[in-house]
Amino acid sequence: MWTNKRNVVLFALLCCALWGSAAPFIKTGYRLFAIVADDTASILLFAGLRFFLSGLMVLLMGSIVYRDQMKLPSSAVPAVLCLALFQTFLQYLFYYIGVAHTSGVNSSIISGMASFFSLILACLIFRTEQLTGRKVLGCLLGFFGIFWMNRQGVQGHFFGDAMVLIAQVSSALSANFIKVFTRRFHPVMLSGWQFAAGGAALSLIGWMMGGHLSVCLPGVLVLLYLGFLSAVAYSIWGILLSKNPVSQVSVFACSIPIFGVFISAFVLREYSAAFAWDTWTALFFVTLGIYTVTKAREA
Repeated sequence: MWTNKRNVVLFALLCCALWGSAAPFIKTGYRLFAIVADDTASILLFAGLRFFLSGLMVLLMGSIVYRDQMKLPSSAVPAVLCLALFQTFLQYLFYYIGVAHTSGVNSSIISGMASFFSLILACLIFRTEQLTGRKVLGCLLGFFGIFWMNRQGVQGHFFGDAMVLIAQVSSALSANFIKVFTRRFHPVMLSGWQFAAGGAALSLIGWMMGGHLSVCLPGVLVLLYLGFLSAVAYSIWGILLSKNPVSQVSVFACSIPIFGVFISAFVLREYSAAFAWDTWTALFFVTLGIYTVTKAREA
């Protein structure tokens, strides 16, 4: 099932579509829970609840599939705390604040930058890869796309775009740490526990700062969906990577910004931004950059 080429394509695209839907549904959650852009406390509470739920879902699904491998050994605690800090706490602290100050279209495109930051860190700091001409070209294409988007003034704000961009640096750091830690520990176990720990920390800080949510059924459903998408996407993606060559799976990551732009257009009604020439120019360069970097890493 997991190695059939057709299934790999379908499951990989499902994961990318789920990740692409995150930004528009986060903004929908802000509206339903009556969270305004400058209410940082409520933003952190909302983010934390999502990832705490994601962690519980991952651990539940993992316990069914992997059974005792989901138990947290004491030797894995430092790895879980490191990932909780970079993959959940810092990444989504900046990301959720950024999404509140920019459009879903911008957020979706900028999220594609994690691939480039991950490569740069792998080559220059973690020393797990060599920097080649094709990799440099891919990074330059991606950075040009972001430069073009902000230079042309696509709908959004510089502060929000900058926050989302900083979040991608934290995401890239966590991706490199994951490569190190999964040599010793089960990836699904690490994912579930770090989601839960990072989400709990975000929720606690948001609550202590005075954050609150105007609870309503549609808002709760959106929150559950956001928790579900992270749990399912990370779990399926991890299984695909464990059963297939990495290159056959990771190449589909270039579709995440594309899904994000289209879903933002229809969920948030950001039609003018989503179908603007400047948006598609930026999206083209970022997507081409991700594809170039992925193919270069295969070689």
